[in-house]
Amino acid sequence: MTLRVRSTPLVDDRPLLELPPDPTEALAWVRAGDGLVGWGEAARIRPGTGEDRFTAAEHALGDLAADAVIDDQVGLPGSGLVAVGSFSFDADVPGSVLIVPRVVVGRVDGTTWLTTIDPDGAAPAPGPTTQPVTSIDRDRPRYAGSSLPDLHWLDAVAGAVERIRAGELEKVVLARDHAVWSHEPFDPLDLARRLTSRFPRCHTFIVDGLVGATPELLLSRRGRSVRSLVLAGTTGRSDDEVEDASLGAALLDSAKDQAEHVLAADSVREVLAPICRTLDAGTEPRLLRLDNVQHLATTFDGELDGELDGDRSSLAVVGALHPTAAVGGTPRANAQAMIRELEGMDRGRYAAPVGWTSPDGDGDWGIALRCAELTGARARLFAGVGIVAGSLPEAELEETRLKLRAMQTVLDPAGGGA
Repeated sequence: MTLRVRSTPLVDDRPLLELPPDPTEALAWVRAGDGLVGWGEAARIRPGTGEDRFTAAEHALGDLAADAVIDDQVGLPGSGLVAVGSFSFDADVPGSVLIVPRVVVGRVDGTTWLTTIDPDGAAPAPGPTTQPVTSIDRDRPRYAGSSLPDLHWLDAVAGAVERIRAGELEKVVLARDHAVWSHEPFDPLDLARRLTSRFPRCHTFIVDGLVGATPELLLSRRGRSVRSLVLAGTTGRSDDEVEDASLGAALLDSAKDQAEHVLAADSVREVLAPICRTLDAGTEPRLLRLDNVQHLATTFDGELDGELDGDRSSLAVVGALHPTAAVGGTPRANAQAMIRELEGMDRGRYAAPVGWTSPDGDGDWGIALRCAELTGARARLFAGVGIVAGSLPEAELEETRLKLRAMQTVLDPAGGGA
């Protein structure tokens, strides 16, 4: 299949999430007004299962690019041929996908462009909608509970703490889901707009029914420059400024949360340090304040070593990073085995890489957090917590409830509770 790709400047300053003409076909990776939105499907890459699914996806995109006719008059990251994708958390679980849209609108630092990607013989795809966004009253969501009852999940956390204290591993991340249903299909584009409004500092994404707003940037690559934002250690927010500052100070002083954060940061450093000529990070984690929670955060900035053999594409590095200790645990193999044993559910694409890539290896990949998997009028919400030796099961359960509210409040702005 030959793809004909053309990127040209576009004069349109509307918010990106207002441009897709059909919410059921929308794809998105947007933050602070910049990013990509797309619609339609020029190609779908299914890399299958296994640890090599990231490189399989990269090679398949490379094959499409080799046969493509590309006219890129913009020359910015995300112009030309581009694919949006998400991957399964567990290597043995299917569902990973890269989608090459028919139409992409991108924006970087105020410059907007339009990319059309047409397979040979295909009729032109519709351009950006001309209709203004209007508010729509929707049916309220109904919450149907988790795959694992709260008491069983508390027992699972308690069991994990015992095994950590016995030396089986240092940390494991255990997650919960929450089933939701409605009388009408959920609108992914409407949910994405609400998420962007509430969490403007997060990356909002839509990929094949997966919708969310992640604060965690697993990897951004521009040429040899790479960046990764690690989050681990969480507390709540308060409308009272003094109490909010106190919560943040307590998080910074928490030995338990600091220990959890060090494990997560080290798991990223161990992957990036050997492939980077330089790698910089702060000496201590900082606070990242979001609408509903505060996190301990460390940002890594590096320059890939050009003298190393092999390609260091964004997908190749993401495949080596996933799962970090922030969403899996330490040691990785022990934690993954415990997750399969104790969680009592299939994570699907939750807590796994989501983002975009281009054939030259550039791209942005986050971790699919604060998200929902949509299937018509059904949805699954997810939240996870890091379990270490000092964890208290009841406190960890409350943290998952706090994180679940991020999606609950956009599903039902009038209510927001479970």
